[in-house]
Amino acid sequence: MNFALHLENELLILKGATRVVSSTPTQAVVEVVGNGVIVSGEGIEVKMLNLEEGEVALAGKFTNIKFGGNLGKKQPLLKRIFK
Repeated sequence: MNFALHLENELLILKGATRVVSSTPTQAVVEVVGNGVIVSGEGIEVKMLNLEEGEVALAGKFTNIKFGGNLGKKQPLLKRIFK
């Protein structure tokens, strides 16, 4: 599954989403194809969620979008010790 992002005014559509990890009025965390997307701003809310199609639509005033990182998956102990 591919990942795509579409931003238009105060609507952000993420395609390739596998789950919504968390959502608050100031931040939403969405897992897409094994990585994370962290969206920050004001008045953020999930407007549409269709995980069968892999689509999530968020509304709000977005100030920051961060990509990358495995969400909720800890590295093995030895990898954390011997970085």
